[in-house]
Amino acid sequence: MVNFVLDTHQFFAGLYEAPAAGVGALEAAQAASQGSSVGRTMDLDHGFCPHVVDIKHALVLDDVCAWPRFAGNPVVDELGIRSYIGAPLFDRSGMVLGTVCAVSNRQSSWGTPGVEMIKSMAAEVMDLLNRRDLA
Repeated sequence: MVNFVLDTHQFFAGLYEAPAAGVGALEAAQAASQGSSVGRTMDLDHGFCPHVVDIKHALVLDDVCAWPRFAGNPVVDELGIRSYIGAPLFDRSGMVLGTVCAVSNRQSSWGTPGVEMIKSMAAEVMDLLNRRDLA
């Protein structure tokens, strides 16, 4: 996901949901064209991205339930999120605009390769936005 964290809510500008097991590419594309089951906006007290914006560095939660701060988060119970990894999106002035992140409904071991990948993806998103801004 590419998530911009605003003053009043979060906005998922880029959102990809993997198709369910056994769903073919055609069915997945048709479902995607009809809209995702996850909305494009979310309250600031839902999820983990606002915390990444606050701390200004990557956050890795292999098991969100192991962290008391996050175990009671609404997305844990409502959406079944069990793991999260996210990196901040810094603009040219150093302000954090949001995150690039991934979630899973299973515990995950993101590890160092996962952190490096998510940070690289965040840098790539900002590079694309900066190039577009200059054009």
